Amino acid sequence: MSNTQVHSEAAIEIPRPQAVDTKLEVIVIPVSDVDRAKRFYADMGWRLDADFGEGDDYRVIQFTPPGSGCSVIFGKNVTAAAPGSAQGLYLIVSDIKAARDELLSRDIAVSEVFHPTDGVYTGADEPYLFGRRRVSGPDSEQRSYRSFASFSDPDGNGWLFQEITTRLPGRVDANETTFTSAGDLASALRRAAAAHGEHEKRNGGQYDENWPDWYAKYMVREQAGEPLPS
Repeated sequence: MSNTQVHSEAAIEIPRPQAVDTKLEVIVIPVSDVDRAKRFYADMGWRLDADFGEGDDYRVIQFTPPGSGCSVIFGKNVTAAAPGSAQGLYLIVSDIKAARDELLSRDIAVSEVFHPTDGVYTGADEPYLFGRRRVSGPDSEQRSYRSFASFSDPDGNGWLFQEITTRLPGRVDANETTFTSAGDLASALRRAAAAHGEHEKRNGGQYDENWPDWYAKYMVREQAGEPLPS
């Protein structure tokens, strides 16, 4: 056996350092009328973080959707993209009906709730990011990732609400469960309450004094995409 072979077999794998946190925090959207866009996103109820410029040649505005860790910026000379060319911008919500009703209450046009079905086309509608077609109504099985509603800003930049209540496995660390808004937490509590009601029925309808523990386990597992308690 050669020294090279011995060295190869005895080699110790050097552990890789942990990946540096890399947070997506800003998306640039192209607009033609900065003040009109500012009014629109303010009317949406988004938080205005910044509005500053340098003379007549540069202006940047930043808004953040409620509960979001990512913001949008637009303005004058901040992007070379054509106004309205940003499409398939996803806004994740835990209750798509509530999200849609909120926009309607603010007099902002938004589509009916729809879901995708391959090979099925009903009505004169547009394809969206998946390349599938819209079928009216929410997903019949109320599955996460499958119910949508869409709207556009005045330039035609296209947004999609996507309802997610249970994440796919591995998408969320179960040790770092967070709720970014009181509304998301309330929705999670309502789903846990409904599931716990069924749990009590299966156990003879008796009161479960450990319901807080059951709720907590359900909410953490739901968010992390792990098997739910029965």
